[in-house]
Amino acid sequence: MTLVGVLGLQGDVREHVAAMAALGVATAVVRTPTDLAAVDALIIPGGESTTMSLIATREGLFPPLRTAVAEGMPMYGSCAGMIMLAREVLDGRPDQQTLGALDIAVRRNAFGRQVDSFEADLAMPCLGEEPLRAVFIRAPWVEQMGPQVEVLGRVTGGPAEGRIVAVSSGRVLATSFHPELTGDLRVHALFRDMID
Repeated sequence: MTLVGVLGLQGDVREHVAAMAALGVATAVVRTPTDLAAVDALIIPGGESTTMSLIATREGLFPPLRTAVAEGMPMYGSCAGMIMLAREVLDGRPDQQTLGALDIAVRRNAFGRQVDSFEADLAMPCLGEEPLRAVFIRAPWVEQMGPQVEVLGRVTGGPAEGRIVAVSSGRVLATSFHPELTGDLRVHALFRDMID
C-alpha cells in the first residue's frame, strides 16, 4: 500500500491528511529524515515558507528531501509548498532554501498580504469542466518556468489575469492555492493518480 507523507513542520498538515484519507489513501506526518524514509510520496502543505525552510534546515531534512527529489519521489506542494518545490524564489530571504523539484521561479506573496487573501473560481481542464474554487492566502505565482513544466491553471480576470497558479512536471505537482481548505478533492485525486 502506498504511504503518502505530509511534511509536518508548520501549516495545513491536518487538512491535507484529511483530504487524502477521504480518498482512501494512507498518510503519515513527516517531521524527521526517518519519517521521510518510510513514505512513498510527499505533500508539502501551505504555511509560511521561510519558517518551513528554517525548521527543515534545523531538522536536517534538506539533504534527504533533495535525495528524494533526485530519486523521483512524487511530491505535491500547495502555496508555501510550491515555494519549497521551486528552483528559485524571486523575493525570498537570502538563506531561504528550496528543493528545485520544479524548474520554476516563484514570487512570494505575489497577490499581496494576508488582508488581500481571496477566493476565485479557477478553470483547470485536467480536473474536468467544472471550475475549481481556489483559496489564495498570501499566495505565490509562477513568473518563470522551464520547457518541461506544464501549466495546469491560470487566474482569469482582475489585475492578476493570466498568472500561473498550478503546474506539474513528471510526478511533481504544485498549486499556489489551498485545495485542502475547500472540500474539493480533485487536486488531491490528481496527485494520487500521479503517484500510481
